[in-house]
Amino acid sequence: MDGVWVPIILFIVIGAIVIVPIWLKSRERLEMQTTLRAAIDKGQPVPSEVIEALTRNVKVAPTSLSDMRAGVIWMAAGIGIAGFSYFGDFGDHDFHQPGIGVACIPLVIGLAFIILSFFNPNKYKRV
Repeated sequence: MDGVWVPIILFIVIGAIVIVPIWLKSRERLEMQTTLRAAIDKGQPVPSEVIEALTRNVKVAPTSLSDMRAGVIWMAAGIGIAGFSYFGDFGDHDFHQPGIGVACIPLVIGLAFIILSFFNPNKYKRV
């Protein structure tokens, strides 16, 4: 029964590492919105710094430039994995073919991003 606790604690720690920052950020954002709502109810002007802080993390639609960048990065990762598996010295083990097969995954993802960049309607906006 002692060996069961190690994976349980591992998954709890990984979950905490992911969930706690998300929870703290949402709590901070909620407090900022509550403060802003109270200021508006009292008729006080809203400083531009507060509005900028609230809109800083707003996600924007991807542009063709961001799609192209993501595609190039994914393809570079795939080429790096393929090069590592081809040129790496793995002793007596033949790791070339499986490694190149794994490298095809980021290569295809990168190719898909590059193709998407040509069809993206947001052509010339900077990221």
